[in-house]
Amino acid sequence: MKKKTMLELGRMSPEEFSHAVKIPLTVVLDDVRSELNVGSILRTADAFAVERVVMCGITGKPPSHEIHKTALGAEDSVAWTYCPSALEAVEALKRDGYHVAAVEQVHGSVSLEQVTTPPAARVALVLGNEVKGVAQEVVDACHSCLELPQCGTKHSLNVACTAAIVMWHFFNLLRS
Repeated sequence: MKKKTMLELGRMSPEEFSHAVKIPLTVVLDDVRSELNVGSILRTADAFAVERVVMCGITGKPPSHEIHKTALGAEDSVAWTYCPSALEAVEALKRDGYHVAAVEQVHGSVSLEQVTTPPAARVALVLGNEVKGVAQEVVDACHSCLELPQCGTKHSLNVACTAAIVMWHFFNLLRS
């Protein structure tokens, strides 16, 4: 097998991407401290045509050399906004008609593989800090919580890895 060239991959330009149809998914980052994780999440959001990323609290935002190292330009192609608090962002998304789900290990969470249809026309997923996860007040404000099934000795995955898995899952559910 021969690897495809960049031309054969047929990727859109950032300008074309800005006008392309996106899946109705917003990703909210609650105090994600590593700008490398933020960049990786932006790059994944670009790959799966996520409508936007909302960066909250201490989450770094472009322009940033560290974000660019992993985003590789996705910080310019993916729509993003900043909100001082994830709780404010969640409340605004709920008012706008989004079903908001925290990706967090809580009593009563739904395992990701059990989510087979989107709970609403528009979905927002909240991902949390690398150590503390999604803040409890933000979890309390969400409609639901999703959890990744895991079998190993660690309690969680890196937030960028988790984001990639849940974005892929919702990309498959929401794309037309």
